[in-house]
Amino acid sequence: MNPEDHDAAWRRIGAAGISGSVTLSTACRACVEDLEADFGGATLVTTGELRLLACATNERARAVEDAQLVTGEGPCTDAYVHHQPVEADLHQAEDRWPAFVALACDQGVRRVLALPLAIGNLLIGAMDLYRCTPDPFTAAQKDRAAAYARIVALLALDEHPYLIATHSRPAQRGPQGYPPTVHTAAGILAAKYELTPDDALARLRAHSFRHNQPLLRTAEHVLDHHSLD
Repeated sequence: MNPEDHDAAWRRIGAAGISGSVTLSTACRACVEDLEADFGGATLVTTGELRLLACATNERARAVEDAQLVTGEGPCTDAYVHHQPVEADLHQAEDRWPAFVALACDQGVRRVLALPLAIGNLLIGAMDLYRCTPDPFTAAQKDRAAAYARIVALLALDEHPYLIATHSRPAQRGPQGYPPTVHTAAGILAAKYELTPDDALARLRAHSFRHNQPLLRTAEHVLDHHSLD
C-alpha cells in the first residue's frame, strides 16, 4: 500500500469528523466524497457469511446494500469470497448478478467498486462505492480506495471488536447468515406454513425482492403480524 494514499485518506477522514471524532460512518462518507462516488456502504461478515450492514452514506446506499442480502449475490459478496476488488458497469453485469442488478439499477446505480475489508489474514467484510454514471474509477482512485478500505476495516474492528474472536469458516456465495430478526421471522413462517427453515428464508427474501423493500422491514412485519400479507 502506498503510504501517501494512506496518509491522505486519514487526513480526509479527520477533516470530515465532528469535534475530532473519527467513526466508521465518517470514514465511509470521506471515502465517497474523495473518490467522486455518489454513495457507498460497508457490510461486515461473521463466520464466512454476509450479516451486518455497518454503514451506508444515504438511504439509496442502504437500499442497494440490502439488495445484496435479499438476492444473495452482488459485488460485495464477490469481493469478500474472492478476497480481491471487484469493479463493474452494471449495464454489463446482468448475467453475473441478474437479480441484484435489477434492484441496484432501480436506485440509479451504474458503476460499482467493491473492496474486501481485511487486516492481515483477518477478513471481516467488504466496502462498496457506487456511481450513477458509467465512468470507471481511475487507477489512482482504486489505490486510494484500497487505503480507505484498510482504515474502514480498522474502524470496524474498533466498533465491533467481537469480529476479532469470530471463528473462521470457508466463505460461501450468498448470505447464509442473517440478523436474528430475520431468523425469528423465518421461524414464524416455518411454523405457520409447515416449511423448512431454508424455505421460510427463501419466502422472506422473495417477498422482499418482489415488493422492493428491505429484508429487515419484511421480517419486522412478520414479527408484528405473523404473516407476510
